[in-house]
Amino acid sequence: IWRGPMLNGIIRKFLYQVNWGELDYLIVDMPPGTGDAQLTLAQAVPMSGVVIVTTPQTVALLDARRGLKMFQQLGVPILGIAENMSYFIPPDMPDKSYDIFGSDGGKQTAQELGLPLLGCVPLEIPVREGGDRGIPIVMGDPESASARALVAIAQQVAARVSVIALGG
Repeated sequence: IWRGPMLNGIIRKFLYQVNWGELDYLIVDMPPGTGDAQLTLAQAVPMSGVVIVTTPQTVALLDARRGLKMFQQLGVPILGIAENMSYFIPPDMPDKSYDIFGSDGGKQTAQELGLPLLGCVPLEIPVREGGDRGIPIVMGDPESASARALVAIAQQVAARVSVIALGG
């Protein structure tokens, strides 16, 4: 179990001792919550902003709200909310969708908090298959609903970070 000083040290090594090369963005995927990893990262480097990622489930939305509140308290801009696993698209019926984890949780939370909903990413089997092969869905199946949603979210994040960088 990585906690406290050990986790802090590893995060700082990744940030300061890895040669990332020339970067426009460094995106860090964090576990949900308000633990040592999130706090260490927020204190270690200036952050242009965070995207709060959630699923439509009530319990996930509660975790997302706690994380959002922590980043707000630390003065980190919230770029918006992205909803993952918004609905399931069965491979044999691509025109159908099923709200396995509930519906509109990210949208409702974004509205309540006055934040933009950056997008909703469906759950599709090709996402997992591509991940197993090391091929992101945006490269393996760029016309899929998941890929289109991820690209749209990335475009909005890039635009919001640019506005922040320009002082707006």
